[in-house]
Amino acid sequence: MATNSREALQEDYDAFDISDELGFILEEPLNHLPDHYQVWLDLANNLTHLIKSRKLRDLVHKMPVLSPNLLSNHRELRLAHVALGFISMGYVWQEGQQSPAQILPKALALPYWLVSDKLGLPAILTYADSVLWNWKLRDPTGDMEIGNLDLIFSFPGGESCRGFFIVSLLVEMAASSGITGALEVMHAMEISDLSSLQRGLVKVTHSLKKMKETFKLMHNHVDPTAFHGTLRIFVSGWRDNPMLPRGLLYEGVSNEPILLSGGSAAQSSTFQCYDALLCIQHDDETGAFLTRMREYMPPTHRRLIETLSVCPSLRDFILSHPSSDLCQAFNSCISALVDLRNYHLKTVAKYVILPSSQAMGCPLRGVGTALNTTGTGGSSFMVFLKSTRNATLKALIQERPSASRETEI
Repeated sequence: MATNSREALQEDYDAFDISDELGFILEEPLNHLPDHYQVWLDLANNLTHLIKSRKLRDLVHKMPVLSPNLLSNHRELRLAHVALGFISMGYVWQEGQQSPAQILPKALALPYWLVSDKLGLPAILTYADSVLWNWKLRDPTGDMEIGNLDLIFSFPGGESCRGFFIVSLLVEMAASSGITGALEVMHAMEISDLSSLQRGLVKVTHSLKKMKETFKLMHNHVDPTAFHGTLRIFVSGWRDNPMLPRGLLYEGVSNEPILLSGGSAAQSSTFQCYDALLCIQHDDETGAFLTRMREYMPPTHRRLIETLSVCPSLRDFILSHPSSDLCQAFNSCISALVDLRNYHLKTVAKYVILPSSQAMGCPLRGVGTALNTTGTGGSSFMVFLKSTRNATLKALIQERPSASRETEI
């Protein structure tokens, strides 16, 4: 570790592929590839029209099988992964839940699998694809605010689709200072620098509060009916999904169907970083699901979670030091995370539970009833969200040890 804290942080940013301003968000994503791959971009750029007109599958069947070997760098590979991911989801769900595709054609499946392998990601649209790597500025000289942000690729759903992914992006942006705070806490604990540790925790708390305030933008930009009835199906995967119970066959890759989870907030590295930092222990089923979701994160971001997970316990460290300020700073982080998770629960009720109850018995083209209790990542989402919230509450430090005990420690 570098002796200078600024140098140490820069080393962390480089090692874990994060930005002090944008956190896990990719800075200035590409929106073009070498001409050899123009067919991919043509389909991805026109995806909404092609899905609505039922033409996407036919055009995919006419695609040549292209090798990804001409993609020369990581940024091109990421854009290719996003484009192929959007096309794949559109292909599978073009006809809605009634007729999902059982086979992903070789011209799509093989290059997608090879690009995914190079990136260390699964061959399905992940949270990183749709949120962290899928944005552009309408005015390149303007700020990253909701009116100046747009998607590179989109699904049917109009403004609600844009709003869903862009608000998620802005929530991740609000998390950036908290990720820096988590790194500062990690290094401060190594050298028992209590004042730096406290400042880092304060950053995490402020970040969590800002994330919740930003999350509220969802209500202004995403219509519950459009989200539930149109958009949600296109981010649904083929693991623990009753519509594709055996998974999806990747032609030219495997002779057996493959089971992969759809994108969800459980694939956000931010929340798992906070859980690791704050020593939040999830129960067996929830913990196993969250661990599996790490496979859908960029490897460098996954590595940060693992690094925080193996650090000495922050909670135990605070309990071993007679500082009520440290204890309060820790509990403020926990409370802010509980508030955010409670707000997430209420939002899911508005965007999934309520529209589901209203749609019961209606022959919707969209999600219908199959995903009413199962999240796009394959979890029973209300049980999952309540479990993560309750586990967070349990991490609160209820009382300080007695003065004599502190002296002994």
